[in-house]
Amino acid sequence: MKQHVVSALVENRAGTLSRVSGLFSRRGFNIDSLTVGETEDRSISRMTIAVTGEDSVLEQIIKQLGKLVDVIAVRELDPLSCIRREIMLIKVDADEKTRAAVLEIAGIFRSRVIDVSLSTITIEATGDIEKLDGLLLLLRPYGILELARTGLVALERGSLVLSLT
Repeated sequence: MKQHVVSALVENRAGTLSRVSGLFSRRGFNIDSLTVGETEDRSISRMTIAVTGEDSVLEQIIKQLGKLVDVIAVRELDPLSCIRREIMLIKVDADEKTRAAVLEIAGIFRSRVIDVSLSTITIEATGDIEKLDGLLLLLRPYGILELARTGLVALERGSLVLSLT
């Protein structure tokens, strides 16, 4: 089984997300992450769906997605030719003894400290999944109190675009 990233342009209206995600669940695909947001045209949203499953089943899902009325365009993104990013907020246990070490780790990963209290530091990190997982690995010994991840967003590199036609 392999992880796939599917990008879809869809009509921005009620029920679209349910219909698209339903296709994946009916075929037994677990959605690892699903991100939806408006594009430069407010009537159109971009869905970025990260799933794990067999290539042959994914091909069928993409064909079926393309037939949905609300779907304008859909394509699997090539992992070698796309830019993938995620945002993560991490609240770490950090008292006066551990604060400097936590700040140093955040700096190494080019993360931003967005909140500090007497006993915690909240960090915002942006990057690919491997970078964020590496940051978590180093912060775990200090105690991760809360964690929120946006899910994957992705675009193809260069001039290739997911077209509206």
